[in-house]
Amino acid sequence: MTAAELSVVFFLQMFVIIAVSRLVGWLAKKYLGQPQVVGEMIAGVLLGPSLFGLLAPDIQHMLFPKDSKSVLYVGAQMGVGLYMFLVGLGFQADHFKSNAKSAAAVSLSGMAAPFLVAVAIAPWLLSLGLFGKGIDTFQATLFMGAAISITAFPMLARIIHERGLSKTPLGTLSLSAGAIDDAGAWTVLAIVLATFGGGPAVAIKAIVGGAVFVAFMVTLGPKLLAPLGRWAEREGKVTPNILGVVVMLFMLSAWAMDAVGIHAVFGGFILGTVLPRGVLSREVKKQLEPFAVVLLLPMFFTFSGLHTQLTMVNSVSLVAVTLVILAGSILAKGGACWAAARLTGQDNATACGIGALMNARGLMELIIINIGLQKGIIGPALFSMLVLMAIITTLMASPLFEILYGKAARARGELGALDESDDEDSELARAPA
Repeated sequence: MTAAELSVVFFLQMFVIIAVSRLVGWLAKKYLGQPQVVGEMIAGVLLGPSLFGLLAPDIQHMLFPKDSKSVLYVGAQMGVGLYMFLVGLGFQADHFKSNAKSAAAVSLSGMAAPFLVAVAIAPWLLSLGLFGKGIDTFQATLFMGAAISITAFPMLARIIHERGLSKTPLGTLSLSAGAIDDAGAWTVLAIVLATFGGGPAVAIKAIVGGAVFVAFMVTLGPKLLAPLGRWAEREGKVTPNILGVVVMLFMLSAWAMDAVGIHAVFGGFILGTVLPRGVLSREVKKQLEPFAVVLLLPMFFTFSGLHTQLTMVNSVSLVAVTLVILAGSILAKGGACWAAARLTGQDNATACGIGALMNARGLMELIIINIGLQKGIIGPALFSMLVLMAIITTLMASPLFEILYGKAARARGELGALDESDDEDSELARAPA
């Protein structure tokens, strides 16, 4: 397709993506009690081959031709990265410091237990022919461990904001643990890719590059960025020039994490956590949030949905395997995070809430398994099983959280009513800087 043809298709794509995302998100909130973000995830899957492509394949192919997917990919990465930058701006560093021990324990436990499940089931899945050719038990175990242990970091952030948890220690603890958890999962994925033919340089670059970036941003970032905060304070607002500098810094941070093989979302999030608070952080949120949430983020969900085909799980035996993967994933992740939170001093209700939230895998899971499918690590059937696991664990996260923690906390006045806090278009702007 020519550039002019791509332009014509892109604008029609965006109309459909935004319309379907808003509609399904509204329906999910109104009738299923789910956050807007879960509806948007479902909307992305519906626009792919699982429904739209199944019912009207010619129209779906015309709307989403192969050549246009590279454009959607870039927009998707910028959207999810920018959103995580905004989440970082509302990150409560004091809560993280007071919960650092719990966050590390929850994160490590939430990875260790799923890896034990992977050790148990990977040889079985390998014997069923669900992995690609040439994959050995070690590679299969590492990949399944990463896939089962990952938490939907961007989705977890949106659920936390939409549930009114952004100002609470529970929300900050869950987000902190999710960040550590996903960084570890991406590192493991890099190791898998290295053993699969990428070479050891892939894993070394990811581990060393990510560590250097985080260390630099946490230690020197606040001092280097302080003049930007003072500039905004003198102006009393964020001028176009100030916003331009912030956006450039975001692009540079996202590039750094993508370049080393982690993910753009972590670059955006880390930058957000160290940007000066006050006028700068508050006004940047107000100016960037609508653009990121309404326009860019649905591109992320749709791009992933275009690579999801749920019709692959089409036999009783495959359904049985899916149920084993689902049960092992839920019990290992949720149970381990609950136990770790309890052992580090959290009360039972808080620990249960953390376990429920950390179990959501969402589209970060889909990113990992798409990479696995493209690299030939897993086959289409296992890919579809893991998609179902991602969707189910994400759908259950919010209602399970409300049952285990949310309802009682709202009754005690510790959380606001849902109708006051689940509007995703304004929650970030209301979160304190």
